Amino acid sequence: MTRLLDDGELARSSVVANCTMNRERSLSGSNGYGRELGMDVLTEISARAIASQPVRWLDLCCGSGRAPVEAASLLAGRGMTGQVEITGLDLVDHFVPGSVPAMLRLVSGSVADWVPGCRFDLITCVHGLHYVGDKLGVLSRIASWLTDHGRFVANSDARSVRREDGAPAGRRLTAQLRAQGFAYDSVRRRISRDGYGQVRFPYRYLGADDQAGPNYTGQAAVDSFYEPLR
Repeated sequence: MTRLLDDGELARSSVVANCTMNRERSLSGSNGYGRELGMDVLTEISARAIASQPVRWLDLCCGSGRAPVEAASLLAGRGMTGQVEITGLDLVDHFVPGSVPAMLRLVSGSVADWVPGCRFDLITCVHGLHYVGDKLGVLSRIASWLTDHGRFVANSDARSVRREDGAPAGRRLTAQLRAQGFAYDSVRRRISRDGYGQVRFPYRYLGADDQAGPNYTGQAAVDSFYEPLR
């Protein structure tokens, strides 16, 4: 029987602690945010700056924070310092050294229990959900962090959400995601949402398996186990 970890044990897991997928990821390029998320973050922020001040971007599981730092520097160069606020959140506080632009804040904490002080116009998470325990719980939290016209985009592998017997949650899960306002692209393995919402999935979280092995990225990942609520 698979030994399931709680959130505290998972945070200390070598699979999560040693994850290097996002440590040095750039904003653009062959390994950048644009390729992974299918969107240009700077274009998205600039478009929203026309109607909203300030535009707030939250980058979850940001690694060293290299991509948010690059974005902040480029936006500052466009004269948008007072129009944008960027927050980068990561479990490990090994952020890029040196000073960061005034519009950027890098924070150490867990996406499972961190509490923001505002809502966001854009929330991204590049491959970070692969290492989260209660993935559905985190998606519920993210929905409540969006502004009414906010946008959320992340990489997500639906097969990492499993039933108590170890089988993937399958079509029932993707149907529930859509019923709760999320869109899931099974080909590109992306999940997205437009707009604030109070979300509650009909599942009870049981724990996580950090020995699930590689997922579609080729990197070791974490499976999350649930039982349906009846």
